[in-house]
Amino acid sequence: MGLKPAKSPDRRPPSPKKVVLSAGTLYTMELKEIFKIAAECGYDGVELIINTLFESRDPYKIIGDLLKICPIESIHAPFFKLHKWGHSGSALLRCITLARDFKIPLVNFHPPLWFPPEFGFWRWFYQIEDYQALVDNSQVIVTLENMPYVGNRIRFNPNILKKSEDMLNFMKKHNLFMTFDTTHIGSHNPNFLGEFQLLLASGRIKNIHFSDYGHKREHLFPGRGILPLTRFLYLLKEGDYEGAVTLELSPAELPQKRDMIIGRLTEVNRYLRKELGLMS
Repeated sequence: MGLKPAKSPDRRPPSPKKVVLSAGTLYTMELKEIFKIAAECGYDGVELIINTLFESRDPYKIIGDLLKICPIESIHAPFFKLHKWGHSGSALLRCITLARDFKIPLVNFHPPLWFPPEFGFWRWFYQIEDYQALVDNSQVIVTLENMPYVGNRIRFNPNILKKSEDMLNFMKKHNLFMTFDTTHIGSHNPNFLGEFQLLLASGRIKNIHFSDYGHKREHLFPGRGILPLTRFLYLLKEGDYEGAVTLELSPAELPQKRDMIIGRLTEVNRYLRKELGLMS
């Protein structure tokens, strides 16, 4: 395929020793309110998920206003079609440009679907020889996220690169990094710590999406599922990982009242900082 030699994973991690809140945790709220809550709860920043708002308004104005409230530690490329942004590859390029211009350290995206097939994105995805070359020598890191198994009676992963080994080989060949999602890997391997350690040793993991999994439900509050999350955090504390830990819960896991939401998210923030050895 004429691929360039794989480069060693030597880019600096995007946000050392930081605990971040994914905007997806509160996606039913307005973005400004999400950022205010993240700041009130003491998070180091927010992972911004690009949504339909960015089609109807100026992305630079939106991000500029949000940065006045709380830092943005990563951008999550849209995982549904924004018609004005083109296919997922084009949308990823726009996200990289935004991250570069605002000095946001990381952009995350999902691999193409094989069911239903995303042919245009699929072709683009494999044609990129060096994903880090897309960032024009800036310090932005581009990461690919591992995806979950879905379905009730028959479990399957609708995305390509569903096996960690296949994803790791692709990342090495195409100079790409990884966002490791605990609930996604837990959807098919609840005892994932050994698999995680192999991925961590590769130096490719630069972001963590953190939540629990259990009973075929994703993005649960820590302790409401079956994943060994405290042992996982111990591995992060004792290992070489220095990237962000990004809390990504389902909004259904949180109360309805704002003050109670603040309380629960502050509680998780403190838990993460304690287990990661970040408490003073």
